[in-house]
Amino acid sequence: MLNRLHRFGIKSIRNKFGYYFSGLSEAGGSAYLEGMKDLNALMQQAQAMQQKLQDAQAKMAETTASGTSGGGLVTVALKGAGEITGVTIDDSLLVSGEGEILADLIVAAHADAKRKLDEANSALMREAAGPMAGMNIPGMPKLF
Repeated sequence: MLNRLHRFGIKSIRNKFGYYFSGLSEAGGSAYLEGMKDLNALMQQAQAMQQKLQDAQAKMAETTASGTSGGGLVTVALKGAGEITGVTIDDSLLVSGEGEILADLIVAAHADAKRKLDEANSALMREAAGPMAGMNIPGMPKLF
């Protein structure tokens, strides 16, 4: 049993009562320190990942996309998480009785812009996540 404990780095000292164990030997201590270095490196990687994700979120807030419908008769511009920053409507749609068609074209242009914005934001998050992209880690929100 004593030999097995030495493999784990536990140092034994013999006294008049027999063997007792005290602390880690140099081999065990160096293994402990090596493990702490690994943990420190892991923490630094986690902090770097967190910074990349924060940078990606800042870029996402500034990302813009435009969607069109009706062959370019209606254009909707979106920013960030989907905030509408502009709507352009061709004058030919501004006639009496075209309200329903205009409403449908605005909805379609918005859907087109939202799809493009979501694709751009997903690309930013995939880039920030690097090798962790697409991983489903318990307790972590799904990024994309």
